[in-house]
Amino acid sequence: MERDPDLTWRILLALLTILVVDVVLVAAAAYLVAPWLAPLRDAVADAVGLSGTSPLVWGAVVVLPVAVAFGWAQLRYSRRELLDEVDAPLASGDDYPDVQGRLQRLAVGADMATPTLAVAQTDVPNSFAVGGVTDGTVVVSTGLLDALDGDELDAVLAHELAHLRNRDAFVLTLASFVPALISDDFSPFGSRATSTAVWVGAVVAAYLLSAPFIDAAPFTLGYTVSFAFALLVTVVLGGVFLGIAGAVVLGLSQHLSTYREYVADRSGAILAGQPTAMATALTKLDRSVETPTADKRTQYAGVAGLCFLPHGFSSEDEPADEGQFTVETRSHPATERRIERLQQLERERF
Repeated sequence: MERDPDLTWRILLALLTILVVDVVLVAAAAYLVAPWLAPLRDAVADAVGLSGTSPLVWGAVVVLPVAVAFGWAQLRYSRRELLDEVDAPLASGDDYPDVQGRLQRLAVGADMATPTLAVAQTDVPNSFAVGGVTDGTVVVSTGLLDALDGDELDAVLAHELAHLRNRDAFVLTLASFVPALISDDFSPFGSRATSTAVWVGAVVAAYLLSAPFIDAAPFTLGYTVSFAFALLVTVVLGGVFLGIAGAVVLGLSQHLSTYREYVADRSGAILAGQPTAMATALTKLDRSVETPTADKRTQYAGVAGLCFLPHGFSSEDEPADEGQFTVETRSHPATERRIERLQQLERERF
């Protein structure tokens, strides 16, 4: 399975952008909360011998390790949430030895480790790949397994393997975190009640830590008004930084994702040995879902941006929940255009 140089450059650009965005977000957060954490910062600086160190050096000492931890948490959360959204536990693939065998055979042909198989229990036929640093997961629905025959199923599995081998699945899995972070329904601490308790606790702690930079006695009206103003400015600026970061990540995701579908179609068709089977699978699956009243290729929720086809794993009768993990980007080229390219590949081969 040959690598596409243009796709490689797009992946590297997207990955570099995500890393820069992570560092900028952590740096912005550190700058915004610095007034509240000044006493803690000074105590740590004295303990590690960094007293009097320039803000630039101090920032590097703090920001870079936190950015690395943030990136690790970002990937870990994204993978877990994407699988949870479609209710596809990793162990579910063990109940489908035939599909597991097909995936293993194709992985050997692609000279790559066999990814984990997960199966979503839904009649909506679709699939997607979730990438990790050294491993990956291919998710298929029971609707997909029922809808496709052997060659067509091999073609779709090969398409997802191409995403993992090319590493674009890893980059888009990573990129899905920031859009989720700016979603109104995002709950970073689990349940709503837990999140509310954490944020209330953070506000109370910030109120108590504001004494060093507010020129008023704690618990007075003047102190409270000054704290509220400082908190409002921090929240507004933080929202601006986060919004800009989300727009940048979505733009790069769009730049990568449309092209990656063409590459995965071609690489998967060659790996499976059946370009026509890939085209047939696209046609069959595209027709199996009713035409939506809104253009889901323009805006859609959940894992749809990572899927074989952009209708995701929710049918019109089973709409996605409002609180689902969201990735909103125009990611998929027209199915007709994908089929045309596969037909052209078939003509080139024979």
